Amino acid sequence: MKIFDIIPLKSIVIVSLALMFLGIQSEAIAQSTNGVTLHLDSKQQSMVTIASLTAKGDLENLETALVEGLDSGLTINEIKEVMVHLYAYCGFPRSLRGLRTFIKVLEERKAKGIEDNPGAGASPIEDTRSKYDRGKANLETLVQRKLDGPKADYAQFAPVIEVFLKEHLFADIFERDVLNYQQRELVTVSVLTTIGDVEPMLRSHMNICLIQGITPAQLEELVVLVGKNVDQAKIESAKVVLSELLESKK
Repeated sequence: MKIFDIIPLKSIVIVSLALMFLGIQSEAIAQSTNGVTLHLDSKQQSMVTIASLTAKGDLENLETALVEGLDSGLTINEIKEVMVHLYAYCGFPRSLRGLRTFIKVLEERKAKGIEDNPGAGASPIEDTRSKYDRGKANLETLVQRKLDGPKADYAQFAPVIEVFLKEHLFADIFERDVLNYQQRELVTVSVLTTIGDVEPMLRSHMNICLIQGITPAQLEELVVLVGKNVDQAKIESAKVVLSELLESKK
């Protein structure tokens, strides 16, 4: 008696296809991770690397990272937005050099016949509140609490910088929907880890990442990714900051 006489052919085909699919999936996962479990998706990984290399000013390796980012599915506007966002944390010079490097990469790809996806631009802002009030509301959404208590010492000492933070950083920049809050915070933590010696700010933004749904494992992976191109003393410092933050959550 043949097996086909016992089990319907249709069932055999379905089971065979399922087993083949599972085998392909397992092999693909093993190949893509090299045995290491990845928690950030490919676009997040590219954003982290692009942000870090731009902040460091490592333009040679940035070119490679930009190509990989485009190939991973990042749009032109998403990468431009990463570089616009990070200037608030590492300055215009790094941001502008990063943008010029990106222009070069795009021109080289276009010369090869590669047409990259421009992606969506920022939506118009229709909120009629003042930029200060909008920025304050955005920051409250980020940290998931009301900010009606006493102002920070720096805001009392130099009130204008607190206005700049609310109106420009958290309204003009964070309000642009080309990137979401999770992506912006991943970029911010990548930059702060790269420049180093800003532990209080790094802890604050790592905490915002957690509030916005980034997992501890994703933050740990971010630090490892940044560590491929950054001085290890800065990475060890970032690991300490993250470890202490996670310990405080227990």
